[in-house]
Amino acid sequence: MAAPGTSAARGSLVAGAASVATLPIAVYLTRFSSGYELLHAGFAIPLVVAFGAVAIVLARRAERRSAVSLSAPARNNVATAGRILGVLGLCIAASALVALGVYGLLEYVGSRG
Repeated sequence: MAAPGTSAARGSLVAGAASVATLPIAVYLTRFSSGYELLHAGFAIPLVVAFGAVAIVLARRAERRSAVSLSAPARNNVATAGRILGVLGLCIAASALVALGVYGLLEYVGSRG
């Protein structure tokens, strides 16, 4: 029988990895489409935030389940890795939002002059 919280921990790891990989993949795919520009990769930011939030919630759930279980180890490293990847994904999304904001500001200032 599996330890409590292992499926949530694995889900957290998968969601965290998806949150970290989504935006770079979206940027990479802009190279192969003529109608899809680099700026359009910004539409993947909400997906990155969603994956990161799911990773953090699942990691919290896995750690709580393993904390109340007698058979689970004291520290769930998979859940910790999922949480770290989820937070990293949220940081990537925040930096992408800042980059889009600066780009928009520069476009606005450039169009006025």
